[in-house]
Amino acid sequence: MSAPVLFSKLACPQGGVIAIATLNNEKTLNALSFEMVELLLAQLQQWQNDARVKLVFLQGQGGRAFCAGGDVHAMRLLALKNPGGPCVEAETFFAQEYRLDYLLHNYAKPIVVWGHGIVMGGGLGLLAGCSHRVVTEKTRIAMPEVTIALFPDVGGSYFLHRMPGECGRFLALTAASINASDALYAGLADVFLNHSQQAQVLAALQALAYSGDNQADSALISEQLQRFAALAIDKPEANLQPHQRIIDELCGGDDVQLIVERIANIVSDDLWLQRAQQGLRGGSPLAIKWIFKQLQRSAQLDLKAVFNAELVLVSNILRHPEFAEGVRALLVDKDKTPQWQYATLAEVGDAVVDRFFVPPWPVNPLADL
Repeated sequence: MSAPVLFSKLACPQGGVIAIATLNNEKTLNALSFEMVELLLAQLQQWQNDARVKLVFLQGQGGRAFCAGGDVHAMRLLALKNPGGPCVEAETFFAQEYRLDYLLHNYAKPIVVWGHGIVMGGGLGLLAGCSHRVVTEKTRIAMPEVTIALFPDVGGSYFLHRMPGECGRFLALTAASINASDALYAGLADVFLNHSQQAQVLAALQALAYSGDNQADSALISEQLQRFAALAIDKPEANLQPHQRIIDELCGGDDVQLIVERIANIVSDDLWLQRAQQGLRGGSPLAIKWIFKQLQRSAQLDLKAVFNAELVLVSNILRHPEFAEGVRALLVDKDKTPQWQYATLAEVGDAVVDRFFVPPWPVNPLADL
């Protein structure tokens, strides 16, 4: 039980098995380590080629989190080994993580992911790629990368564009937290269930008669999940849909300076908007600029091109001190007073930002996706 990812199988009475992968690091809220990524990638590839496996079920150990993201503590330490230069180990982690996410998006078999509790960063990358995405009454999703001088990666450059209106841009810039209702509205989830239904859901999925045809089996699974959804209670009140008009007004246009000023100048007693405003104010001005530019550059890209572009940006970020400082202030020393390279957005010149988008190697490590 000490392995960072647990793998098991449930035999289906009508033939085949359900393969279960459990992220198993409760102390870190199941944050992804390099070992976890490697284990998942290898096992999922093996299951994809195993005719006995009819369905993959992905979950997190414990009741607090599915996955709180990548292990940024470890990434920071690796980045500090060679300041300003290549960070081979950390860059390899991100490349493999993106390979895993890409595999999930293109998996040949149905994957049910149980997105209960905290789902952030790398955890959202896992959830977003699965074919059947379950969220619960305790699901809390966020992309808080602006606050540690990173950016919404793991495919965020793809799925943020597919949210209604300017929701994707707003979430990326503010690190605003969303719930199950919001995830359904934003296209990040497919079905709302109660966490207490998990054992019953697994038993019902185990009893299905799988044909081995991906489309037919996916429809069968969806039908079964919807039966349980009809019985689910305590669905949280939405944030995104009621705020859609103001989000569009705040984030419209191509002037990032103007957008940031609009959000920073919000005067409201709306607690959700206030927290979003605080997220933006606490973020790195440099990161705000590269987040905005990455979203602009990726708007028309397919998934493979997105992951290639994300690896360019993250590799350059790892070589810059802003990321290490952001993690230090928020997660290591927890003083929440990062010493950002630039005090204001106006100080961040376009030439500075452009350098983060220049590939740091002759061939992208994900060119073979």
